[in-house]
Amino acid sequence: MKHRIVVLGAGYAGAYVAGTLARRLSPADSEITVVNAEPDFVQRLRLHQLAAGQKIEAPQLADVFAGTGVRLRLARVTAVDPERQVVAVADADGGGELGYDTLCYTLGSHVADCGVPGVAEHAFDVAGRPSALRLRERLDRLDSVDRSGSRDEGRTVLVVGDGLTGIETATEIAESRPGLSVTLVARGELGARLSAGARGHLRRACDRLGITVLEHTTVEAVEATRVLCADGTVLASDATVWTAGFTVNPIAAVSGLEVTEHGRIVVDRTMRSVSHPNVYAAGDSVHAIGDNGRPLPMSCASAGFTGRQVTTAIVARLTGTDRRIANTKLEYPGNHISLGRRDGILQMVDGEGRAKPRYVGGRKAARIKSGILKTSLWATSHPTFGLPTRRRRLAADASDTSAGKAVGGRVAA
Repeated sequence: MKHRIVVLGAGYAGAYVAGTLARRLSPADSEITVVNAEPDFVQRLRLHQLAAGQKIEAPQLADVFAGTGVRLRLARVTAVDPERQVVAVADADGGGELGYDTLCYTLGSHVADCGVPGVAEHAFDVAGRPSALRLRERLDRLDSVDRSGSRDEGRTVLVVGDGLTGIETATEIAESRPGLSVTLVARGELGARLSAGARGHLRRACDRLGITVLEHTTVEAVEATRVLCADGTVLASDATVWTAGFTVNPIAAVSGLEVTEHGRIVVDRTMRSVSHPNVYAAGDSVHAIGDNGRPLPMSCASAGFTGRQVTTAIVARLTGTDRRIANTKLEYPGNHISLGRRDGILQMVDGEGRAKPRYVGGRKAARIKSGILKTSLWATSHPTFGLPTRRRRLAADASDTSAGKAVGGRVAA
């Protein structure tokens, strides 16, 4: 019987894990199934561009995995039962259950309302393709010009949250839609985690794009046409974009997997669940400790590092070469921030996650960010590039890994 590997989610981490496992494991004794709710690959790092009105490539996952041996199941994951080793899914046909021997959990994250009333009902976000398209439709209406030359009443876009997503969203909308008034609401100082030089560059970019920045402002409620702040300020808004936080799906916590208080799966150095040895996690869903002793932040870079560690560990354990599982680096090198299409900031950080004094800004930083995104898309669209003619066979007793044992009966670390 073939060893069943199920990958939940086909974002940056999941698509990489599935493709790499297909490249390194023989289909003679293993089968890989990817479960994803959407039929296309979502470039989450570019959803703010999609919302602003730009065309973003979205390769069909059926095409991505064609000829790789990876099975694609278009369905929404509703539950995981690690004791029975099954995943419950829902699709147009009603769904069902998928059994697994090894599970890779890469369901990612979604926007968090942070307990603020009205966010779910009235705010837009760019955490998913459907929500980004919904925001795009709203901006189209606000930015429309009728035959008489007049615009719709009310053209204020309020972006709440001064993290990377908030900064990129505000600058992208301001540049792509200069007819709209954009305000960025920052809970603290704008760009507080950047170096002094990079903060200055960011402020100049906001000034150049006509973005109003409100610092040290806390939003207490979101309504249909306005936002209420803790200091009593009321801000009019025709489209409120919420980027103030992200959280993970509660499925892992409900399943009985050991998770943090925020629902991220607790793993060992090889990204293996500490409570269920045949479950691995990567991307935003995992609570991984970096080489500096700090938890890795939710990011594309973290998805890449944890995804590589997952594939290295699974291949080693299933093929019986797990005496020394190689450790991939787990680090966070820095922040790549786009400020529209022609400007950006590349801010490197030290081993403690603090911004280094020097930064790269302007068109050079924008080109670097663009290159990273293009490379990520190409790698995802070609998951088995250079597919070897002879892939590795599984060890005869690889099925023992589903019981928490490594090949040869050794307890896996």
